[in-house]
Amino acid sequence: MTNDIPARTNVPANAPPRIEILLVGMNGDLRGKQIPLEAEKKVWDGTVRLPSSTQSLDIWGDDNDDITGLSLSVGDPDGECVPDRRSLAAMPWAPTGSKQVLATMHELDGTPSFMCPRAILSNLLKRFEERGLTPVVATELEFYVVQDDWRTTGKPRPPERLMYRDQPNGFQLYDMSAVDALDDYLQTVRAYAREMELPADATTAEFGHGQFEINLLHRPDALAAADDCIYLKRVVEQAARRHGLKSTCMAKPYADQAGSGLHVHASILDRDGRNILDAKGGDPAKLKSVTAGMLKTMREAQLIFAPFANSYRRFQPGSFAPVDIDWGFGHRGTAIRIPDKDGPAARVEHRVAGADVNPYLLLTAILGGILLGLDDDLDPGPATEPGKDPIGVPRLTHDFLTAVDEFSASPFIADVFGEPYRKLYGDTKRKEAITYLRTVSDFDYQTYLPRI
Repeated sequence: MTNDIPARTNVPANAPPRIEILLVGMNGDLRGKQIPLEAEKKVWDGTVRLPSSTQSLDIWGDDNDDITGLSLSVGDPDGECVPDRRSLAAMPWAPTGSKQVLATMHELDGTPSFMCPRAILSNLLKRFEERGLTPVVATELEFYVVQDDWRTTGKPRPPERLMYRDQPNGFQLYDMSAVDALDDYLQTVRAYAREMELPADATTAEFGHGQFEINLLHRPDALAAADDCIYLKRVVEQAARRHGLKSTCMAKPYADQAGSGLHVHASILDRDGRNILDAKGGDPAKLKSVTAGMLKTMREAQLIFAPFANSYRRFQPGSFAPVDIDWGFGHRGTAIRIPDKDGPAARVEHRVAGADVNPYLLLTAILGGILLGLDDDLDPGPATEPGKDPIGVPRLTHDFLTAVDEFSASPFIADVFGEPYRKLYGDTKRKEAITYLRTVSDFDYQTYLPRI
């Protein structure tokens, strides 16, 4: 399999292999340690430590001790990085033999940290286990590939191979010529995914210039599905570096192009392996009830689905990003889509989240809504039909600070994520939202300075 991997570039000759132990932060960022492979035993012995406040860092890397009291105020205590052996994978862009593994942050008393996204999702999955149920989950990641001069230009632009005289060639939805133009990059992505044993499936060109989507296959293990997604984000980034490009999972990198989403497909198996969302062979009411559970909690959880100021630029009428809290059969404009309602493939598709989302927090919010629909008989209301506007349904917010307020006041969020995390996440995002509102942009100057 290693022979299928493109030559490792920018790796010094005879560079020693390493193992990286990785923690997933609040914003889906990876932090951790590089350890020489000959010292790998440290990883499995549980002696790798980082400050537990690592899990509270905001998008700028600030621990915000003044608002959280989780860092210097309490001596910035260590936590233990407990690796999940199931997530052990090759690291194809590093010296041959290098590995990576995802870890869950634990306190030194052995309890999982309330701040660790992997622990939060694991805790919720225990509720399904208690009911004898297993979520089956798959994700679809959209992302853009841009030229690697963004640091000097200050903004992204499409890869030159998709341009003619500095202008994009046009919309590229399902366009195989766009796939062919970046085939070397996409082949590297596939080769890396194959060596890491990621269940990557179809790759398609999306609407935007340099935008692609990669689907990951269903997993009867939601934690593993989130691991797959976080690894895929790393793969597309590392492959882009190899080809002198950059990948970005910003929800809206271009004002005039399609945003990037992260769609989630989910079904639920009982102890006998039967899909309880099967409207024909199972309980026909369950499919609608879990849909209603997700719709009922959608506004409260929108801060998870749209975690940054840029995320809210994606929710625009007339786009494939939903603006209404509605559902439909096979309708790609709705927040919840039912692709199949009969048979073993019966499932729901959650279409709200942007590609910038933290996949562990995303699945926690979605599955938490599904649990509501499993425990109660809920009615989602009438389905939205293609070509017709939904009637009498609430809307998602377009405002970052409003999403912070609704998240921070939500009993559902406190129940699913824990009250301490609701406060930590809400307070941290409130600071980010206020900083954004206080920042005067170039567009402000361009619009108002000449006229006011």
